This record gives sequence, structure tokens and C-alpha cells, in this order.
Amino acid sequence: MPIQPIQPPSIPDIQTTISKASGAGDFRDLLASSIASVEQQQHEAQTAVNNFLTGESEDLHTAALAGQRAELSLQLFMQVRNKVVSAYQEVMRMQV
Repeated sequence: MPIQPIQPPSIPDIQTTISKASGAGDFRDLLASSIASVEQQQHEAQTAVNNFLTGESEDLHTAALAGQRAELSLQLFMQVRNKVVSAYQEVMRMQV
């Protein structure tokens, strides 16, 4: 089999990419799934702590890790929210 020449990388069609990514529904869906994920982490942490306190689970480290995971996911979500609000405010200050 002969060696094939190197093909240049293909660049995706910008208009197709924009049309797929545009729309308020995509952002709303992303935001809703992020909120649901944070709530799920909080619920799992609460369940792990309750299981430890009631004696159903003897793993203190499992409850502690679940609590830390929930706290970190909430902090990350809040930081992303702050950046989005800041970007929105910056766009609104722009003069056309």
C-alpha cells in the first residue's frame, strides 16, 4: 500500500455550527441540567450524612466526601454564574 499524502485538516462549516448552537433553548437546557446536577449532589450528601447518623452506614469518609463534592459543585456553579452575569453586564455596557 503506497503512502498517502497528508491531507489538510477540514474546517467545519461556520454557518452550520452557528445554526446548531444558536437558540435560547440550548442555554436554558444547559442551565437547567447544571442546577439539577448541583441539587443531586446536595441530595446525595444529605443522604450520606443521614445514613451515617442513623447507623445505616459506618463509613464516615463516604459522608465527608459526598459533602465535599456537593460543596465544590455548588461553588463551581456559583463562580460560573458570576462570570455569566459579569459577561452579560459587560455586553450591556457596550455602545453600538
